Amino acid sequence: MLFPRLTLVSSAVSGALAASWIVPGAVWTDTSGNKIDAHGGGIVQRGDTFYWIGQSTSDSISPYLYSSTDLLNWTNLGKQASIQQLWRPKIAKPNGSFWIYGQVDRNIQALVSTQMVGGYVTHGAAVTIPPNSYTYSDTGMFKDTDGSWYILTSADHNISTNSILVLSIRHLTHLIVQYKSTKSTRTDPSEPEPLNSIRPAAGAYEAPGILKVDGVYFLIVSAKTGWRSNPNKMFYSTSITGSWTGPFDIAPQAENTYNSQNTFELTISGSKQTTYMYMGDSWDSKGGTSSNYIWLPIAVSSSAKTFSLQYHAMWKIDVGTGVVSYPTTKKRYEAEDAVITGRAAVTSCNDCISKRAVHRIGSDSQVTFQNVIGTGHPQWFSIHYSVNSPEIGEAHIFVNDEPRPTNISLFNSRAGYHKVVPMELTLKPGNVNTITFGAMGSEDFEVHIDGIELFEDEL
Repeated sequence: MLFPRLTLVSSAVSGALAASWIVPGAVWTDTSGNKIDAHGGGIVQRGDTFYWIGQSTSDSISPYLYSSTDLLNWTNLGKQASIQQLWRPKIAKPNGSFWIYGQVDRNIQALVSTQMVGGYVTHGAAVTIPPNSYTYSDTGMFKDTDGSWYILTSADHNISTNSILVLSIRHLTHLIVQYKSTKSTRTDPSEPEPLNSIRPAAGAYEAPGILKVDGVYFLIVSAKTGWRSNPNKMFYSTSITGSWTGPFDIAPQAENTYNSQNTFELTISGSKQTTYMYMGDSWDSKGGTSSNYIWLPIAVSSSAKTFSLQYHAMWKIDVGTGVVSYPTTKKRYEAEDAVITGRAAVTSCNDCISKRAVHRIGSDSQVTFQNVIGTGHPQWFSIHYSVNSPEIGEAHIFVNDEPRPTNISLFNSRAGYHKVVPMELTLKPGNVNTITFGAMGSEDFEVHIDGIELFEDEL
């Protein structure tokens, strides 16, 4: 039986409008303080501005667009078209117009506008791709280094469950698919040609994305497990329509892609280095409004044909230089030095910095960190703890004399699934603050806490 998660929220949780870090799994707000709602999306860059489009889980799965110049702070540009149930939208500009492609009723729907922001209207009905009128889902987008744009989609028909389709955008009015088969002699340019399917190894795949590095194409896919995360896979090829080698894991299998599903791969060509980014959705159990995002740097080698996500609890990228950086620790508070109540006790911990931690924290015990330094404005902390099972209990904190707990998982979906969970809090100025860590759950639920880390102020 799942333990019902707490719903009480401490007012000490930050409502800051400016973001200073990419924090995988954390609730991410736009420049107006509202939660960013752009799932299954992708990013295009025009000049110094990045545009992130995705499906709004709170507005009938409509396409919403956000803009940013630093990949941290995003401005909501609103709904882009009067259409509902458009899943996994992506933007392309293969000609003078701007196009949004997404999935409607298991088929591809095109929207077109004369401008990047707003004015999109449907371009015909949703396309059922010939030659056999199979249905497809989970649209992706890829722009090749020669300027060609491609739509990616996964087979939904049971006869082709292993297929990932690559469709090139050739004209304003339709999709053209590169095709090697001799089964079709279609020449009418007003309709799509038959498609070329990438058939990787045995298995049913969806959520496709492609990253090209030094002439090698890396295809990223997810297994078909609904809203439940799984170990996403990589295939590689030297031709976008060629044979593919794989599958290979992109993260440790036990992590289930850090509780995410692939949606897009972004290349940042900086003045000092080129950095590759993975964009994933951390879905809730229904793909709803409590879903968050997992963005991570990628370590990729075209010569070794390797591709792996580099997990960091907090990170950011300088979009000008391409350099990735991480927060600097200002002060660390060890759990064994805190005030411990209840059955919790100090024990040895080989994986902990101090080699000690507080274990057996349950509903009858707490760990209170005293003299925590605050600034009076939002600041980042990371809470280092682990649980024996995130499905049977919940960790929370009390800040100062707040009578209500802050449920950690409400602000970061990595809570309980990863040992380092960042949170942004607003504390009183000076070393006058207390943070009390506790847990609630079933009788078998236990938590071990290593400590709390305070980071240098980024303001």
